[in-house]
Amino acid sequence: MHGNLIKMASVCLVAGLVGCSGSGDDAEDKANGDSAMATDAGQPYVLDVTMNRIDGTAQPLDAYEGKVLLVVNVASQCGLTPQYEGLEALYREKHDQGLEILGFPANDFGSQEPGTNEEIAQFCTGKYDVTFPMFEKITVKGEGKHELYQTLSQVGGEPSWNFTKYLVDRHGRVVKRFDPRTVPNDDALRAEVDRLLQAG
Repeated sequence: MHGNLIKMASVCLVAGLVGCSGSGDDAEDKANGDSAMATDAGQPYVLDVTMNRIDGTAQPLDAYEGKVLLVVNVASQCGLTPQYEGLEALYREKHDQGLEILGFPANDFGSQEPGTNEEIAQFCTGKYDVTFPMFEKITVKGEGKHELYQTLSQVGGEPSWNFTKYLVDRHGRVVKRFDPRTVPNDDALRAEVDRLLQAG
């Protein structure tokens, strides 16, 4: 797996896929800014769907009512894959305060998540000791985009690359989008997480 990561990074550099280094669709992200905030009126609601956990177990998202959610589309063979470490650190720090991080593997960008759900789960736990909830692989953009991401995309647009991040408040409303280059310990992201946690 480690060899595949190095190989994919090299291929991406040669091919000029800037998203592999985390820049994603620069034009889209510049248009959206590094983050995009929803207005108070008409914020999209995401807790009315049921997703499958990566082990196939059904997970109604309304079980997360009262929690702050950071929803991230993830990939195992991307230049941004080391963000798993920061996501896990943020989860362990803030989970007791009410933060949940939900990881959704997707193969929509550079075919950088080609594995099965079982392989993805083994990679995440084996390499990054991920304990936050991981879900089955879905489509997060374009044709066939899952309804969850149809809703999330109403705030700031659909993901521009792997590790695009959406924040959801304790009432299930999508309030902000951060682009893939925003690392989990980014000051602005952490400040917004803290604001939502304190808002109750």
